[in-house]
Amino acid sequence: MIYIANSALLLFNVIYYREFTDFMTINVIFGYSSVSEGLSSSSFALLKPQDLIMLIDIIFIIVAFATRFIKFDKKPLPQRQAVAVSSFALLLIFFNLTLGEINRPQLLSRTFDRNYLVKYLGIDAFTFYDGIKTAKNNRVRSEASSSDLNKVLNFTQKHYAKPNSQMYGIAKGKNIIVIHLESFQQFLINYRLNGKEVTPFLNSLYNDKSTYSFANFFNQVGQGKTSDAENMLETSVYGLQQGSLFSALGTDNTFQGAPAILNQTQGYSSAVFHGNKGSFWNRNSVYKNLGYQYFFDSSYFNTDSNNLTEYGLKDKLLFHDSVKYLERLQQPFYAKFITVSNHFPYTIDQKNTDFKAADTGDSSVDNYFVTAHYLDQSVKEFFDYLKKSGLYNNSMIVLYGDHYGISNSRNLKLASLLGKSSSTWTDFDNTQLQRVPFMIHIPGQKNGGIQQQYGGEIDVLPTLLHLAGIDTSSYIQFGTDLFSKQHDQVVAFRNENFVTPNYTVVDGNIYDNKTGVQITHPSTALANKIKSESNKVNTELSLSDSLNNKNLLRFYIPNGFTPVDPKNYNYKNDFGQITKLQQQLGTSSTSLWSRNGNKTTIDDYTSDAPELNTTDSNEKNESSASSSISTNSSSSSSVDKR
Repeated sequence: MIYIANSALLLFNVIYYREFTDFMTINVIFGYSSVSEGLSSSSFALLKPQDLIMLIDIIFIIVAFATRFIKFDKKPLPQRQAVAVSSFALLLIFFNLTLGEINRPQLLSRTFDRNYLVKYLGIDAFTFYDGIKTAKNNRVRSEASSSDLNKVLNFTQKHYAKPNSQMYGIAKGKNIIVIHLESFQQFLINYRLNGKEVTPFLNSLYNDKSTYSFANFFNQVGQGKTSDAENMLETSVYGLQQGSLFSALGTDNTFQGAPAILNQTQGYSSAVFHGNKGSFWNRNSVYKNLGYQYFFDSSYFNTDSNNLTEYGLKDKLLFHDSVKYLERLQQPFYAKFITVSNHFPYTIDQKNTDFKAADTGDSSVDNYFVTAHYLDQSVKEFFDYLKKSGLYNNSMIVLYGDHYGISNSRNLKLASLLGKSSSTWTDFDNTQLQRVPFMIHIPGQKNGGIQQQYGGEIDVLPTLLHLAGIDTSSYIQFGTDLFSKQHDQVVAFRNENFVTPNYTVVDGNIYDNKTGVQITHPSTALANKIKSESNKVNTELSLSDSLNNKNLLRFYIPNGFTPVDPKNYNYKNDFGQITKLQQQLGTSSTSLWSRNGNKTTIDDYTSDAPELNTTDSNEKNESSASSSISTNSSSSSSVDKR
C-alpha cells in the first residue's frame, strides 16, 4: 500500500505541475477546495502516454500477487538486517541532503523554491518536510485569536507618522513603476572604476532635481533576501527571523499590500514582470494574495538559452519584451520589474558588455561592477522608451536595491576599492555597506535632491501611498513615511542590530557614525538611549513575527478595505485577460495601446542588446511572441471557467 500511495503521489504531482507549474503541498492534498481546483477532472486531460511508466510496475505487482507469482512472506525481517537497511537509507538521505546544501546553501531554511527542494531531495522528502512545516504553522495559527492583534495595533498606531503636507498627493493619479535593482548597493552610485563611471545613467538620475534620492537607505532583509525586500516594499511588514515569508507562509497568509490598496482606493491595475519561473520564492501564490492582477513570468518571454542568465531573462530583454504587455495595462497602473542580471555570481557574456572588471582576485567582486554596468544600461533603455511612448510624464518611477551584492565574507576584497584597509575593516564597515539605493523620480518636480534622513525598506509603502494621496493611518504598517517630520530614523535589521543617524549598534557594540570608532565606555545617557532603542527594535521585530506566524491580519480589516481573494487571479492567461478587458472597455480604455490609436509602441523601444539586433533573433522573438499571444488568446475560455 505504501508503494502504491507513493506512486499515486508522484502521478498527482506530475498532473498538478503541468497545470500550475508547482508541486502539491500538504494543504493542497488535504484541503478540499485546493484539491478540487488543482486536480479537477479536466486536469487529467494533461496526462501523457509516457505517464504509464509510473503505473506499469503497480499493475505488474497487483497481477503478480493475484496469480501468486509473488507471495506474501509473513516472516519478520531479521532485526540486524532491518537496522542495516534503515541505517543505509538514512545515510543516503543525509548524503543527498549534504550535496543539496553544497549546491544550494540554506536549502531547507530558506526554501526559496519548491522546485529546488524536489530537485535535490525528491518528492517524498519534500512532502515530508512540508508536512512538518505545515503542522507547525497550523498549530500556531489554531491557537491564535483576534486579541493577539491588540499589541500589534497599539504599536503601529503609536508609531504612525503623519504625512508631510507639502509632499502628500504630489503623485496622485500617476502610474507607479517600481524597478527592482537586484543586489545593487549604494556605493556603486557615483563610483568610478579605472576612471570610468560604473552606472552613469543611475548617477544622473540620482542627482536629478526631479528625483528624491536617499543617501542613508538600508536593506533590512533576512534569509529571504529578495523576497524579504519585496514583502517589506509591498506590505511594510518585516520578513521572518528564519527562512522566507513568501516561501514558508505566503500561500496561506493574509496580506494588505500595495496592489490591493492602490486598486481599491484609486482604481490602479497592477502587474509584475519577472524573467524567472513563477514558482521562484513562491511568487505565483504570494502575488495573488497581495492582489496583483497580472504576473508575467518566464512563460511569457522568449527563454532561449542565449537570452538567459543563471536567474532568468537578461535585463535588457526583460524590459524590451515587457512592452507588449505594459502598453495594454489600464492606467493608472502599478507595475514592478524585477531584474536579475546583477545577481551572484555576476556573470554576463562578453557580447553584452565592454566594461572592464576590477582586479581584486575575487571573480565575484571583480565582475560585480560589470553586471552593474549592464543593469545601468538596461534601465536607461527603459527610461528612453518611457519618454518616447508618453508614459514618462504621467508616472512616478521608483528604483531600489533589494539587498547587498557583496557579502560580508568578501568585503575585505572590496575594501581597497573603497579606499579602506582590510586590516582595519570592522563590523561597522559591514553595516554601512548595507545601504542600497532608493530613488523616487517624479517628472516635473523641481524640489527633489539627495535626502539625508535614515530609513529602510520597511518605510517604502507608507511613503509611496502618501505621495499618491492615500491615507495609511488605518493600515497595519511597521514603517513610517520618509518625508514625515515624525519619521522614525531607527533602522532595524532582521538580526536585531540597528543603525541611527548618529550610532550603529552591532551585537551590542556601539559605533560612532562619524568616526567609525567603537564606543567602549558610553555615557549613562547614551547607554540608556541605546537600550531604549534596542528594546523598541526587538519589540517591533517580535510583533511583526507574531503578525506573520499567526496570520493575524485575517482578524483585521481596515476601513474601506476588502480582503483579497486569491481565486480571482490566474496568471496562466494574463495577456488574453488584459486584451479582452481592453476590448470590453472600448473607447473608455485608458491603456497606452488604446490611447495610441490601437497601435503598439514597441517600435519606440531602442536597445543595443545583441540578442535583439540579429535577423535570426528578431525572427525568433517575433515567432515566440506570436505563439505566446495565440496560445494565451485561445486558452481564455478555459481560464474564465475556472
